[in-house]
Amino acid sequence: MPDVIINGADGRLEGRFVQGPSERAPIALLLHPHPQHGGTMHNKVVYTLNQAFLKGGFSTMRFNFRGVGRSQGVYGRGEGELQDAASALDWLQQTNPNAASCWVAGFSFGAWIGMQLLMRRPEIDRFIAVAPPANVFDFTFLAPCPSSGLIVQGDKDEVVPEESVVKLVDKLAKQRDIRVDYRVIKGANHFFTDRLDKLETMVNE
Repeated sequence: MPDVIINGADGRLEGRFVQGPSERAPIALLLHPHPQHGGTMHNKVVYTLNQAFLKGGFSTMRFNFRGVGRSQGVYGRGEGELQDAASALDWLQQTNPNAASCWVAGFSFGAWIGMQLLMRRPEIDRFIAVAPPANVFDFTFLAPCPSSGLIVQGDKDEVVPEESVVKLVDKLAKQRDIRVDYRVIKGANHFFTDRLDKLETMVNE
């Protein structure tokens, strides 16, 4: 699992890249939780997502947003982190020019950034959003949502109330030509403590 350094808009970004089994392997970009609340690319939920994609034959990239770990810069209030995600996706695409498809997956704050990236990059085919913080951040930019995907939520989430995510899912489900698969993991808190195996199984499915 080689460490990589990506040139971002605010300095170098630290990442981890794993090459898939073939040059046609689909690619997945993984985005971590809030940088100011301990979020890093080593977060257990992000790692679990990474493992699920690797088992599915993907090439994967997870990285630290600016100001986290060895990534340069300072927290950019979401705008900067969106630039970071775009830089990481550029690197991933340049490294895998023959990839069969492109996915983005994020947890919490990372899900919010991932959905914004989805709106700006038409080459992203599918998304996975785990515990998207619809109670804290504005998701109205998803009009319309350009791709189908999976949203996963825990019913015991103490940070993101399930009702706020249900409202987001209901809004997305009314759009034509896309399908949002909404899954709830019973007993799961925000960090899916003791439920990471169930999260990985859902993503694999």
